Amino acid sequence: MKVEINSSALADAVAWTTRVIPARPASPILAGIKLEAIDGTLQFSAFDYEVSARHHIEAGIDEPGTALVLGKLLADITKSLPSETTYLTTDDSKMTIQSGKSTFTLQLMPDAEYPDLPSVPAHLGQVDSQTFMQAIAQATVAVSREENRPVLTGVKISIEGDKVVMTATDRFRLSRSSFTWTPKNSDTETVTLVRGSLLRDIARSLDEHENVVIDFDPQNPSLLGFENAGRVSTSQLIDGEFPAVDRLFAAEYPIQAVLDRQSLINAIKRVALVAERNAPIRMVFSKQELVLSAGASDEAQASETLDIDMAGDDITVAFNPSYLIEGLNAISEPFVRMKMTTAVKAVEFNGQQESDSDESLDYRYLLVPMRFTN
Repeated sequence: MKVEINSSALADAVAWTTRVIPARPASPILAGIKLEAIDGTLQFSAFDYEVSARHHIEAGIDEPGTALVLGKLLADITKSLPSETTYLTTDDSKMTIQSGKSTFTLQLMPDAEYPDLPSVPAHLGQVDSQTFMQAIAQATVAVSREENRPVLTGVKISIEGDKVVMTATDRFRLSRSSFTWTPKNSDTETVTLVRGSLLRDIARSLDEHENVVIDFDPQNPSLLGFENAGRVSTSQLIDGEFPAVDRLFAAEYPIQAVLDRQSLINAIKRVALVAERNAPIRMVFSKQELVLSAGASDEAQASETLDIDMAGDDITVAFNPSYLIEGLNAISEPFVRMKMTTAVKAVEFNGQQESDSDESLDYRYLLVPMRFTN
């Protein structure tokens, strides 16, 4: 293999591809990144049996060929190259990297032992990147960190025609984002469960100017693919049944309050300064005021009052302040509507553009109140 390539493009491609290589691979061979020089492009791939990444960039190919080298080491080297142009050459046992007056030599790994990457499923549909990124940011708020319950670490993606719904829950809260997209077939109807951490990772590396294409084969529902700006990721789906959560949304909410979202976030942060770890913040809704408070009578205390637009009976609820702030931060509108039934049942949070407009149901956040003592 003999290749001439732009150093910056090389560093970006290697960094993106090697992000899927785990810190402790199940097999030493999985620590490698595979490079293939062919037809005017340098192709990159990495795989850990669960997640794969593929990328390609234009390159001057003097001699085609394939090389497998340590991925993380190559990433460290390429991001520090001193010149605009890099030259890659291989012989039987090593790859040489030259850039300016710097030269690196990496030992080749046995590419015959490297596993075949899974085939990318057929296109299912596409959506603009910014919509997709926002939906992921909202849905993954409630992804569980309990690895012993894999189903709760995933995001359920339900697709029906041109409507996509993403749902996640960690048992204490539930987040749901919805958006419209362009399906390849208008009668598309399917449900998948994919790791929330993978979705976050994909969203972080998207080219905002290119659409995201989702690949999936309903006849072989084990793999989900994502394509964007020449980059392709695949992930094995989580095997398990997502909890039935639709029943958690109340048919009617007799108590509702509309607040300025940022003012509420700021007040929560201030009041939470005196709250002990895992202690709740109390929220007392009465007439057209909300009083937030935290702390015990024999310790530090804080309270703050906000003006609100409220309908329904007075109510007092208490929440984990971190969960409260995370859900509110995921709302993109300037106002938030809190919808309540009783002090112990889940409260729904929705954004809205104006203080007197209808709420948006594109993002729905449910949070279960905590028990508290006066």
